[in-house]
Amino acid sequence: MLQDLGDSFLELVAGDPEREREIGGVVIHDPDDEPVHPPGALVLGVGVPHAALPGLVRDAGRRGATGVVVRAPVVMDATLDAAVQDAGLALLGLRRGATWSQLTALLRSLLAEDDIGPAEAESIGGLPSGDLFAVANAVGALLDAPVTIEDRSSRVLAFSGRQDEADSSRVETIIGRQVPERYAKMLTEMGVFSQLYREHRPVVVDPADLGADAVNMQRVAIAVRAGDEVLGSIWAAMDGEVTPELTAVLQDSAKLVALHMLRVRAGADVQRRLRTDLVSTALEGGAGARDALSRLGLAGTPVVVLAATLRAEHPDVLPVSHAVPGVGSGAMSGVGSGAGSGDLERVADALSLHLSASSPGSAVAVVGGIAYGLLAVVAGTEPEGRAARLAEEFCERVGSRLPIVVGIGGVGADVRGVTDSRETATRVLRVLREGHSAQRVARLSDVHAESLLLELRDLAAARGERPTGPVARLQAYDEANDSDLTGTLAAWLDALGDVRAAAAALFVHPNTLRYRLRRVEEVGGVDIADPEQRFAAMVQLRILAPR
Repeated sequence: MLQDLGDSFLELVAGDPEREREIGGVVIHDPDDEPVHPPGALVLGVGVPHAALPGLVRDAGRRGATGVVVRAPVVMDATLDAAVQDAGLALLGLRRGATWSQLTALLRSLLAEDDIGPAEAESIGGLPSGDLFAVANAVGALLDAPVTIEDRSSRVLAFSGRQDEADSSRVETIIGRQVPERYAKMLTEMGVFSQLYREHRPVVVDPADLGADAVNMQRVAIAVRAGDEVLGSIWAAMDGEVTPELTAVLQDSAKLVALHMLRVRAGADVQRRLRTDLVSTALEGGAGARDALSRLGLAGTPVVVLAATLRAEHPDVLPVSHAVPGVGSGAMSGVGSGAGSGDLERVADALSLHLSASSPGSAVAVVGGIAYGLLAVVAGTEPEGRAARLAEEFCERVGSRLPIVVGIGGVGADVRGVTDSRETATRVLRVLREGHSAQRVARLSDVHAESLLLELRDLAAARGERPTGPVARLQAYDEANDSDLTGTLAAWLDALGDVRAAAAALFVHPNTLRYRLRRVEEVGGVDIADPEQRFAAMVQLRILAPR
């Protein structure tokens, strides 16, 4: 546990972690209603004050616990040290910034490998642990029919052989690794899925009920459950009566498939969470960053940080408030924290696959609503340019299905350099995400001015700055009279004083624009022939009153 979660989440305060004892479960300490401890429990002391800590440690030791976790920092004194020695357990500190819910989820995932199957870790039911294709072939052999194992979204997780013996719709499902939408819609409207997830017996689907030429074989399905949770389903393409013997085979197979699916999920969850934790620690800097880079295989290797998310117009992206350096929350908050987690996880997985093809040592994880990638620098190349090319290729492959934008950081040769590269990539990403540049991939040199303007807007907003002078008077006049003298001035300034270009941008006649400019001077009290007044108005319009 310390090897997987240490440095980033947990620190050993006292005790010997090398003792030959297994963790038997996770228990949250409750002084008013103490739960029953399993043998070798790890006790989470949420909110336990320092004065009560020696008593908790001794009580946990008497109950046979392996360790106690409390919020760091933990101040050791003679009383607490004696309690730890007497209890014979390990005292651990949960680092600041990590939540108890995160720790509980990680611990349960780590311990799940021993909970979901027999003592033999390499196999479940005589089949390789987590090998759903082997399970599908075994179930298919028992049923003498081609079988698919699907998740709750009708995605095909594994399939057996002999699929060519089924109808063309099954072949289409296997090729697309997803039940075609038209068939899934029919099954939903017929109530097949609700019946499947409600009952513990097989559900039979008559092909005649679907009314599709491509479906001419009967389907027999059964839900795969872990307790009350439905993990997915088994679908067999087979004709004939579903006898009690076949029903028993399907029910036993569903239990076996559940164990393997849990094993796959537990392993994937642990790996994803640990990788995310390591990438986050490396990007944040601090005491654990060097060790995190080492565990990622990037110690001593210069890296370039890439930051990817979805443009703000994507429906899964929610409005976010941006952190201002030195104002408000930490540096990792901001740009993409509202991105839809489902699409963003898919973006991260695709980016990881793409980068690993060119740089096997790269690491990608979603941190704070942004998919960050650590790309190892290859000798003899221009690092930022190479990273930009890889990102552009990635965006081209994804296409227009997801409006992905990628910011490229600088080269980080050490822990501080990696942190700086992340900050740069995040600055660039914000410009792209909010649509201030039409590019999908950019470096800081491409969007430096836009980035500075955004930071000035943040600083002005944090200080409560408002337009003053001519711009304020024009805005007040527009609000009172339903006019747009402010927009007229902005368009004229954007066109560098070109009346025809500004008029075209506003869809008005040049003479109309000249009249409005005279009104701007009268109402706002501004001399548009004065370069200093023009610059002051432009700064306020860009920073304090952005359109």
